[in-house]
Amino acid sequence: MRNLDLSSWHGLFTTLLGLALVTLIGVGIRLVTMVAIQQRRERMNRQINERLRTLIAAYRTLGGSFTGNLAVDPTHLRDVDRQAEVAALDLSAARVASSDRARRIRDAVEAALSDIILLGTEEHVRLAERAARELVAGRPVHTQDLVVSLRAFIREALDLDAIPTDLAIPMQGPARPASGGAGKDKGERNGQGGGGGGGGGMGMGMGMGMGGMGAGIGIGMGVHDEEDEDDTADLAAVPPPGGGSGGG
Repeated sequence: MRNLDLSSWHGLFTTLLGLALVTLIGVGIRLVTMVAIQQRRERMNRQINERLRTLIAAYRTLGGSFTGNLAVDPTHLRDVDRQAEVAALDLSAARVASSDRARRIRDAVEAALSDIILLGTEEHVRLAERAARELVAGRPVHTQDLVVSLRAFIREALDLDAIPTDLAIPMQGPARPASGGAGKDKGERNGQGGGGGGGGGMGMGMGMGMGGMGAGIGIGMGVHDEEDEDDTADLAAVPPPGGGSGGG
């Protein structure tokens, strides 16, 4: 306040200009700081949302079933080929469907473990690394511990209440893939429908072709009949040689 000079118009103008300049600089610094903080917050929110989305998907993959065989079968195609060399090869439909189902479950679990190692916490990464080593070693893997850890982390990140301790939640295992039988039946029905449509088109084409042939035959017969009638009329108009001379 001591530096404010209000004794003259020049001093007043200089004082107001200095105050405006200082205020403008302060507002600019504040705006730049607010924009930087907002961008950082948005980036962190995107990272958190993407992390939660990935971990929730991994949780659904690793803990999507409560019944049946809850262990991940690490058997690969090369192992099946080795077993086939020493034992009779079972090509039954049930055996093939079971092998394909186990393979799809294993592939989904491996992808989920990879995501957890990338975006999980230290505890998640340790549990996922142990499960991955078990798969590499060819031993069946249970994902219950990892599922429980993921569930607790996701509920805490979403600010949800903790699960009551008096609940006895059954052991969870990998989600079973949907069966492709419905799609196969639908495809077969579409194929039959297309075959029926093709048969109908063939029948219509044959009918039209036969109709055209019949019309052509009828026209041809009519032409021949008219020509025969003309020839008969000409023959009747010509008198016989003998009769003509006798009459004369």
